[in-house]
Amino acid sequence: MAFELPKLTYPQDALAPFIDERTMQIHHSLHHAAYVNNLNNALKDTAHANAALDDIVRNISKHPMPVRNNGGGHYNHSLFWEILAKNDNSEPIGELGAAVNKQFGSFTAFKEAFANAAMTRFGSGWAWLVLQEDKTLAVSSTPNQDCPLMDIADVKGFPVIGLDVWEHAYYLNYQNRRADYVNAWWSIVNWAEAEKRFKAAR
Repeated sequence: MAFELPKLTYPQDALAPFIDERTMQIHHSLHHAAYVNNLNNALKDTAHANAALDDIVRNISKHPMPVRNNGGGHYNHSLFWEILAKNDNSEPIGELGAAVNKQFGSFTAFKEAFANAAMTRFGSGWAWLVLQEDKTLAVSSTPNQDCPLMDIADVKGFPVIGLDVWEHAYYLNYQNRRADYVNAWWSIVNWAEAEKRFKAAR
């Protein structure tokens, strides 16, 4: 079964002004679509053609680089769209909120650690909040389209939230001002969805 581009659950202008409509159009309909098409082509006529995306990503060391790059791109972006929304929650809620406060001392301290991971990722990549195997939270970053679920990640675990810091995610609106993009992103984190992901992973 070929992978498909997931539909957004909100209009492409729903996240403006934090992420503008044109960026969303290009990011979802072109960049993410390209990862899906390239992944399908890379898996065609292989033993993994019908494998689940999670299984591919978890065992990425067994796959060639085109699968790593495009499988990661498809997984990461599918997560990214899900944890974006305009809502009334300005910080983590419920069990995730309690865990963030316990692990990092405060939401402010967590934001600083996460923003630092996003800002110090050289070139293209992602920043993550990760639930590790020992059920503790960690902040990490990965290059390119790698993610914490991969068996080659420096910090392994289940990604609760992830921030795309590839330039295609923000350049039309923010140009080279990655810090402004990171700061704006906090206004559209879907903490309700993050709480669901955290509870399911635990």
